[in-house]
Amino acid sequence: MRTIRSRHLASAAIVALLALPAAALAQPAQSAAPSVPPAAASSSPMTSHPVPGKTIEERVENHIKELRTQLRITPAEQPQWEQFAQVMRDNARDMDQAFMQRAQQYPTMNAVQNMQSYEQIAEAHAQHLQKLVPAFDNLYNAMPVQQQKLADQLFRANAEKHAEHKTAAGRKG
Repeated sequence: MRTIRSRHLASAAIVALLALPAAALAQPAQSAAPSVPPAAASSSPMTSHPVPGKTIEERVENHIKELRTQLRITPAEQPQWEQFAQVMRDNARDMDQAFMQRAQQYPTMNAVQNMQSYEQIAEAHAQHLQKLVPAFDNLYNAMPVQQQKLADQLFRANAEKHAEHKTAAGRKG
């Protein structure tokens, strides 16, 4: 029972973590009213698809900068933003290390070890999400209603894009 629940939680965490970074890659809205951003054209910092010529640190910092602009973070929100951004940096660094370790061990893994390694990655995603959600909640609660609506639309648009991508990938396979 625990394994099924853990895998379900891990799957949900992976979807949520993948949804968050891609929201930051959408172009910033220009008007004062919330608008849904266009779909992201490049890879996100927390996915396993690297951006050529960029380190994980550069990708995460670019992502943080873009998301800050898109969310229109104000000076009053800066303390909450810094806390959220630091959690993103820490999570990305931890996941980069986990993926590098998996990559080093992958050639000698048997099928069971491969699945166990994947489970460890999924559990790490879930743990990172458990840190990221409260940090974002603090930031979100510091935002005025109009800015919260902008955040809602950014994240909703990304979730829809992710769902469409999954559906399209399912049709191909």
